Amino acid sequence: MTADRRTVLRTAAQLAALTAAGGLVTGCAGGKPRRADTGALAAHPGAVDPQHTTDPAWNGGEGPESPAPTTPADPQPGGEPSAAAAATTAPPTPPTLAPLAAGTPFEVVYGPRTGKNVALTFHGSGDPKLATALLEAAEQRGAKLTVMVVGSWLDQQPQMARRILDGGHELGNHTQNHLNISAMTPDQARAEIAQCADRLQKLTGTIGRWFRPSAAQYATSMVREQAKAVGYEHVLSFDVDPRDYNDPSAAELQRRVLNSVRGGSVVALHMGHQCTVDALPAILDGLAKAGLKPVTASQLCA
Repeated sequence: MTADRRTVLRTAAQLAALTAAGGLVTGCAGGKPRRADTGALAAHPGAVDPQHTTDPAWNGGEGPESPAPTTPADPQPGGEPSAAAAATTAPPTPPTLAPLAAGTPFEVVYGPRTGKNVALTFHGSGDPKLATALLEAAEQRGAKLTVMVVGSWLDQQPQMARRILDGGHELGNHTQNHLNISAMTPDQARAEIAQCADRLQKLTGTIGRWFRPSAAQYATSMVREQAKAVGYEHVLSFDVDPRDYNDPSAAELQRRVLNSVRGGSVVALHMGHQCTVDALPAILDGLAKAGLKPVTASQLCA
C-alpha cells in the first residue's frame, strides 16, 4: 500500500470514527491457527460474539490517532549525530519467532487440547504502570504472554513495545483505535489494521504475526480479507473470556479463569485493569497446579 493510499485510508477511518453511530462499541477477536486435526488448534465457527459487541461495560476504544513524535537531530560539533540521536533512528531488530505447525488454520480459537500449553492474551492499552506490573508478575513465574496492542496506545506509550518483547512476550495487532471494525467499510477496516501495523513495524521491525479484530470475538470475512491485504496470515481468537473488563474482584476473576481453562485454551484478558494485575499471580499458580504452562500464541501453535 502506498503512503498516499494510507493517508487517504487513515483520514476515512478517523472521519468514520467521529461520525459513525456505534463506533465506540468494543470487544476482542482475532487469531492464528494450527493443525486441523482433533489435537490441534480450532478454527473459528464464523460467528460474531454478541457479548463483546453489546456490553456497555467493556473498556472501549482509544481516541483518535495521535501524530507520531519527531526527534530533532542532535548534531555533535563535527556535524555527526549524537549516540542518543543515532539510537532513535537505528532500525529495530525484529523478534525471532518459531515457525507454526503445518496446517495451522487462518483463525485460531484454541490450541491442541491434548497438550498442556495455554495462551494468556492481553488487550494492550491503559495505564503503563499497570501493564508493567502485570508483565513483572508473569515474568516472576516464568510465564510468557501475548499482548494484542492498540496502535493509539503505542503512540502514547511507545516504550511499551520493547518492554513487552524484552520480557520474552509476543506482540500482535489489535487495530489502531479499537473501534467496531466489523461495522466499517473495507477501506476503513484496512486503515485501522494498517495504522497499527505501521506502529509495530517502526517500533519492533515487524508488523507481528497475529491480528485480532476489535469489538468481535471472530473476524468477519471482510475483516479477514483486509487483514490479509495488510500482511497478516493468521487471526487470533479465544475460547475463554473471563470478562475482566467488568472489574470483578481478583478472587472472582481467578475463579472464572481456572474454572474454564483447559489444555490449548486461549484466554482473553486486559491490561489497564487493577483486578487483572491482582489476580494474575493466583491464576498462574493455579495453572501450575493443574499442570498447565502459559506460553505465547506462537509457541502454542508451533
